Amino acid sequence: MELPEQLLYTHDQALLGLMIGLIMLGMGASLTVNDFRAVARNPKGVLTGFLSQFGLMPLIALGMSIVLKLHPAFAISLILIGCLPGGTTSNMFTYFSRGSVALSISMTTASTLLALIMMPIIINLYTVGFTAQLSADLRIGGAEAEFVIPTGNIISSLVLVLLPVVLGMILRKKSPGWAKTAEDTAGFLAVVVILYLIVTAFLRHGDLFIKTPKEIYIASVGLGLAGFFFGYWFSRLIGMKPIFQRAISLETGIQNTPVAFAIILLSFNEPVQSQMLWLAILYATFIVMTSSVITLYFRRRGNLDWNIFKNTQIHNRLFGKDYITHYPDGFLPKRLVSDPSQGTEPAQKRTNK
Repeated sequence: MELPEQLLYTHDQALLGLMIGLIMLGMGASLTVNDFRAVARNPKGVLTGFLSQFGLMPLIALGMSIVLKLHPAFAISLILIGCLPGGTTSNMFTYFSRGSVALSISMTTASTLLALIMMPIIINLYTVGFTAQLSADLRIGGAEAEFVIPTGNIISSLVLVLLPVVLGMILRKKSPGWAKTAEDTAGFLAVVVILYLIVTAFLRHGDLFIKTPKEIYIASVGLGLAGFFFGYWFSRLIGMKPIFQRAISLETGIQNTPVAFAIILLSFNEPVQSQMLWLAILYATFIVMTSSVITLYFRRRGNLDWNIFKNTQIHNRLFGKDYITHYPDGFLPKRLVSDPSQGTEPAQKRTNK
């Protein structure tokens, strides 16, 4: 697939960089020190998220790249997206799906920090065959250079992206009001970034949507769907409760695409950069659509266990943390019988007997 020499112009990249900085500032403004403590209090949930985020997703991306026989640049982009950390978008969808927002934020926090270590390792490990293909293509074109994954640039890009997160946390501590504004603006800007990239690409290169092979569309849509599916069933198989299953599913499938844009723009050169960026744009577009559908399904399915969870919280406030709510026989579905409170806090863990 032939792409224009430069998918985004210089002023586009500058504006995109500003938007990414504001989005990550908003993400940092949503975090507190207590969120990091929650990671330590809920190691099983975060460990499950870690295995889903940095275990399942990169493998799914690699498998799809091989099965669909993607061009090496698109394959590297898909694997890069597959090992991205979560972001504020997944936290927002988790909230609307009646999932555990505390776990979602904990997973986002942990995966964002761990990305500095895990992403370079995974990308270098899983892209060996694709970088060899690109090097061969360069030699055929008369170039003597070898294509290598710019690991140092990727780490530097991640550090630059994480700096606004730290500033956002400082803002939250100093001025909660402004932090709330930044947090709300971040979610809106994430949508603006995607719309901006799509509209500008369509206006300048509308034929790209027609020329894009179906394999690219399958990869950009399928990665998120596979993440939702495997994240949900993996967490269910190891015994996580429903509100945690929904959080892990959404956190696994929804990757932090603004980070992908930053890494691609700061770490890779043309013509590989435009190819990688195009797949990232398509993924970002379709993940909003598929996430909305999955969220509506989760919200409907999780209505009962969410109401029971909130009921437990109210009873604990009214009657103390040791109070246990008893439900009539047959009222609770099988998924909740062993723990109707769903164990969101150590003091809440209980049985229905």
